[in-house]
Amino acid sequence: MPSSPKKSSQASSRVWQRMLSGRRLDLLDPSPLDVEFADIAHGLARVARWNGQTSGAHIFSVAQHTLLVEAVMREKNPRIDAKLRLAALLHDAPEYVIGDMISPFKAVIGESYKRVEKRLLGAIHIRFGLPAVLDEAIERQIKAADRGSAYLEATHLAGFTKAEAKRLFGNDPCLPETMVEDYLTPWPAGKAEKRLLARFESLEA
Repeated sequence: MPSSPKKSSQASSRVWQRMLSGRRLDLLDPSPLDVEFADIAHGLARVARWNGQTSGAHIFSVAQHTLLVEAVMREKNPRIDAKLRLAALLHDAPEYVIGDMISPFKAVIGESYKRVEKRLLGAIHIRFGLPAVLDEAIERQIKAADRGSAYLEATHLAGFTKAEAKRLFGNDPCLPETMVEDYLTPWPAGKAEKRLLARFESLEA
């Protein structure tokens, strides 16, 4: 039998992803010039949190999660700087390229995933006028809002008891009921994408 044709070295070693904008983002050496927020919003609106194990007619997307995190920060400190809010909105932005892995699986994979994620986030930060690496105090504030959001998602959508969620993620951030009803009702992908784009544009302005 004739042997199958060999793949070109370029095809076999490809480490970039083509975006709908036409940009080609290199995963190992990402350039800020290849980052477009429209690509981020489109991708994150179609990536499921909790591996899709949430209640509701739609997935609870990473786009909706990032909006929830920013809302938690805003509720706790209404006068917080817009750049910090933008950093919160971008905290999971690399997942538009690499997807969302649940924390237990990230722990199994270890440093390889974290290195790729860190490079992508650094390029994204630079693209939108933030330091490649955020100050530790800012990181702590974002992480606290992220954990508060995880508590809400776990108890409202993912089937966790309040006691279990508190043990894993910390305290309930106690958002107003109207905000809980809005942000914890899974949106269609198109709505999540539009709302994330709109929030980004308002913070940029």
